[in-house]
Amino acid sequence: MKPVRALSFVLLSTECLLSIEAFAPIGIGHENRPTRWSGSTVSPNTRMYGEGSIDVSDLGITMDDMNAPLPDDMFQIASSGCESTSRIPSVDDEGCVWEETNDTMDVKLSIPGLRGQPPAALTLDITKNTATITAFGYAVWSCILRGECVPESLSFSATDGNDMVPYIEISLRKANPGDRWGGFIAQIGEDSIL
Repeated sequence: MKPVRALSFVLLSTECLLSIEAFAPIGIGHENRPTRWSGSTVSPNTRMYGEGSIDVSDLGITMDDMNAPLPDDMFQIASSGCESTSRIPSVDDEGCVWEETNDTMDVKLSIPGLRGQPPAALTLDITKNTATITAFGYAVWSCILRGECVPESLSFSATDGNDMVPYIEISLRKANPGDRWGGFIAQIGEDSIL
Protein backbone atom coordinates (compact mmCIF):
# COMPACT_ATOMS: atom_id res chain seq x y z
CA MET A 1 0.00 0.00 0.00
CA LYS A 2 1.26 3.49 -0.91
CA PRO A 3 1.59 6.23 1.74
CA VAL A 4 -1.21 8.78 1.76
CA ARG A 5 -0.68 12.56 1.99
CA ALA A 6 -3.39 15.06 2.89
CA LEU A 7 -4.03 17.84 0.38
CA SER A 8 -5.91 20.90 1.65
CA PHE A 9 -8.41 22.80 -0.46
CA VAL A 10 -10.33 25.91 0.52
CA LEU A 11 -13.82 26.54 -0.79
CA LEU A 12 -15.26 30.03 -0.56
CA SER A 13 -18.97 30.28 -0.06
CA THR A 14 -21.15 33.34 0.39
CA GLU A 15 -22.18 31.94 3.77
CA CYS A 16 -18.88 30.76 5.23
CA LEU A 17 -15.32 29.62 4.61
CA LEU A 18 -14.98 25.84 4.40
CA SER A 19 -11.81 23.78 4.49
CA ILE A 20 -11.90 20.34 2.93
CA GLU A 21 -9.10 17.86 3.08
CA ALA A 22 -8.67 15.33 0.29
CA PHE A 23 -6.36 12.39 0.50
CA ALA A 24 -4.12 11.43 -2.40
CA PRO A 25 -1.56 8.68 -2.68
CA ILE A 26 2.09 9.75 -2.75
CA GLY A 27 4.36 7.99 -5.18
CA ILE A 28 7.79 6.74 -4.26
CA GLY A 29 10.43 9.47 -4.53
CA HIS A 30 7.87 12.27 -4.33
CA GLU A 31 9.22 15.44 -2.73
CA ASN A 32 7.03 16.67 0.11
CA ARG A 33 7.24 20.49 -0.21
CA PRO A 34 5.18 22.88 1.86
CA THR A 35 2.58 24.64 -0.26
CA ARG A 36 0.66 27.82 0.30
CA TRP A 37 -2.37 25.64 1.02
CA SER A 38 -0.58 24.09 3.99
CA GLY A 39 0.22 27.45 5.54
CA SER A 40 3.50 28.38 3.85
CA THR A 41 3.54 31.06 1.15
CA VAL A 42 6.88 29.90 -0.26
CA SER A 43 6.58 28.79 -3.87
CA PRO A 44 8.82 26.01 -5.18
CA ASN A 45 10.87 28.53 -7.25
CA THR A 46 11.77 30.80 -4.30
CA ARG A 47 15.26 30.29 -2.91
CA MET A 48 15.45 30.55 0.87
CA TYR A 49 18.74 31.30 2.63
CA GLY A 50 19.41 31.09 6.34
CA GLU A 51 16.89 32.56 8.75
CA GLY A 52 14.07 33.90 6.58
CA SER A 53 16.16 35.71 3.95
CA ILE A 54 14.96 35.49 0.37
CA ASP A 55 16.94 35.90 -2.86
CA VAL A 56 15.38 38.81 -4.80
CA SER A 57 18.23 39.39 -7.26
CA ASP A 58 15.88 38.84 -10.20
CA LEU A 59 13.99 42.04 -9.25
CA GLY A 60 16.95 44.27 -10.17
CA ILE A 61 16.90 46.18 -6.85
CA THR A 62 20.13 47.14 -5.12
CA MET A 63 20.69 48.09 -1.49
CA ASP A 64 21.30 51.68 -2.65
CA ASP A 65 17.76 51.66 -4.07
CA MET A 66 16.40 50.39 -0.77
CA ASN A 67 18.31 53.02 1.27
CA ALA A 68 17.45 55.99 -0.97
CA PRO A 69 15.09 58.54 0.62
CA LEU A 70 11.51 58.48 -0.61
CA PRO A 71 10.35 61.47 -2.69
CA ASP A 72 8.51 64.17 -0.74
CA ASP A 73 5.52 64.11 -3.09
CA MET A 74 4.91 60.49 -2.10
CA PHE A 75 3.59 61.75 1.23
CA GLN A 76 1.39 64.58 -0.09
CA ILE A 77 -1.64 63.84 2.01
CA ALA A 78 -4.51 66.20 1.33
CA SER A 79 -7.05 67.11 3.97
CA SER A 80 -10.29 68.91 3.31
CA GLY A 81 -13.35 70.34 4.97
CA CYS A 82 -15.91 73.10 4.94
CA GLU A 83 -16.58 76.15 7.09
CA SER A 84 -19.17 78.86 7.43
CA THR A 85 -18.62 82.25 5.80
CA SER A 86 -21.02 83.99 8.18
CA ARG A 87 -20.09 86.04 11.26
CA ILE A 88 -23.22 84.75 13.00
CA PRO A 89 -22.15 81.69 15.06
CA SER A 90 -25.51 79.90 14.69
CA VAL A 91 -25.40 80.12 10.87
CA ASP A 92 -23.45 77.34 9.17
CA ASP A 93 -23.77 78.02 5.45
CA GLU A 94 -20.79 75.77 4.53
CA GLY A 95 -19.80 78.44 2.03
CA CYS A 96 -16.07 77.77 2.35
CA VAL A 97 -14.83 74.44 1.03
CA TRP A 98 -11.07 73.96 1.42
CA GLU A 99 -8.42 71.39 0.59
CA GLU A 100 -4.84 71.57 1.81
CA THR A 101 -1.63 69.70 1.14
CA ASN A 102 1.75 70.19 2.78
CA ASP A 103 2.45 73.35 0.80
CA THR A 104 -0.80 74.58 -0.80
CA MET A 105 -4.29 75.67 0.17
CA ASP A 106 -7.16 75.53 -2.36
CA VAL A 107 -10.42 77.23 -1.39
CA LYS A 108 -13.83 77.53 -3.00
CA LEU A 109 -16.07 80.27 -1.60
CA SER A 110 -19.77 80.63 -2.18
CA ILE A 111 -20.86 83.51 0.08
CA PRO A 112 -24.66 83.91 0.18
CA GLY A 113 -24.33 87.64 0.95
CA LEU A 114 -22.79 88.20 -2.49
CA ARG A 115 -25.96 87.02 -4.27
CA GLY A 116 -26.52 89.08 -7.41
CA GLN A 117 -23.03 90.60 -7.52
CA PRO A 118 -21.45 90.23 -10.98
CA PRO A 119 -18.31 88.06 -10.75
CA ALA A 120 -16.38 90.58 -12.88
CA ALA A 121 -16.89 93.23 -10.15
CA LEU A 122 -15.25 91.07 -7.45
CA THR A 123 -11.59 91.20 -6.50
CA LEU A 124 -9.55 89.57 -3.77
CA ASP A 125 -6.87 91.36 -1.78
CA ILE A 126 -4.66 89.09 0.25
CA THR A 127 -1.88 89.64 2.78
CA LYS A 128 0.18 86.98 4.52
CA ASN A 129 -2.65 86.31 7.00
CA THR A 130 -5.84 88.06 5.75
CA ALA A 131 -8.17 87.87 2.76
CA THR A 132 -10.60 90.62 1.69
CA ILE A 133 -13.21 90.41 -1.06
CA THR A 134 -14.29 93.68 -2.61
CA ALA A 135 -17.30 94.38 -4.84
CA PHE A 136 -17.12 97.53 -6.98
CA GLY A 137 -14.16 98.66 -4.86
CA TYR A 138 -15.89 98.29 -1.47
CA ALA A 139 -14.74 95.67 1.05
CA VAL A 140 -17.72 93.39 1.59
CA TRP A 141 -16.20 90.32 3.22
CA SER A 142 -12.89 89.57 4.93
CA CYS A 143 -11.32 86.95 7.12
CA ILE A 144 -8.19 86.17 9.09
CA LEU A 145 -6.44 83.11 7.75
CA ARG A 146 -5.52 80.14 9.94
CA GLY A 147 -1.92 80.29 8.76
CA GLU A 148 0.48 82.45 6.81
CA CYS A 149 0.57 82.37 3.02
CA VAL A 150 2.74 83.72 0.21
CA PRO A 151 0.55 86.53 -1.26
CA GLU A 152 2.49 86.53 -4.56
CA SER A 153 1.40 82.92 -5.19
CA LEU A 154 -2.31 83.84 -5.27
CA SER A 155 -4.50 82.42 -8.00
CA PHE A 156 -8.05 83.85 -7.97
CA SER A 157 -11.13 83.48 -10.13
CA ALA A 158 -14.79 84.45 -9.74
CA THR A 159 -17.50 82.90 -11.90
CA ASP A 160 -21.29 82.62 -11.91
CA GLY A 161 -22.50 80.09 -9.35
CA ASN A 162 -25.81 78.53 -8.33
CA ASP A 163 -28.72 80.80 -7.37
CA MET A 164 -26.83 83.91 -8.55
CA VAL A 165 -24.19 83.49 -5.81
CA PRO A 166 -20.69 84.04 -7.25
CA TYR A 167 -18.35 81.06 -7.09
CA ILE A 168 -14.86 82.14 -5.99
CA GLU A 169 -11.79 79.93 -6.31
CA ILE A 170 -8.58 80.71 -4.45
CA SER A 171 -5.28 78.84 -4.58
CA LEU A 172 -2.15 79.86 -2.72
CA ARG A 173 1.10 78.52 -1.30
CA LYS A 174 1.77 78.33 2.41
CA ALA A 175 4.59 80.44 3.85
CA ASN A 176 5.67 77.48 6.02
CA PRO A 177 5.32 74.26 4.00
CA GLY A 178 4.38 71.35 6.20
CA ASP A 179 2.24 73.42 8.60
CA ARG A 180 -1.32 72.14 8.69
CA TRP A 181 -3.93 74.87 8.91
CA GLY A 182 -6.91 72.58 9.48
CA GLY A 183 -9.15 75.08 7.71
CA PHE A 184 -9.03 78.41 5.91
CA ILE A 185 -10.96 80.89 8.09
CA ALA A 186 -9.71 81.63 11.61
CA GLN A 187 -12.16 84.50 12.08
CA ILE A 188 -14.52 86.53 9.90
CA GLY A 189 -13.44 90.17 9.70
CA GLU A 190 -15.23 92.95 11.55
CA ASP A 191 -15.62 94.97 8.33
CA SER A 192 -17.69 92.26 6.66
CA ILE A 193 -21.04 93.83 5.81
CA LEU A 194 -22.58 90.52 4.77
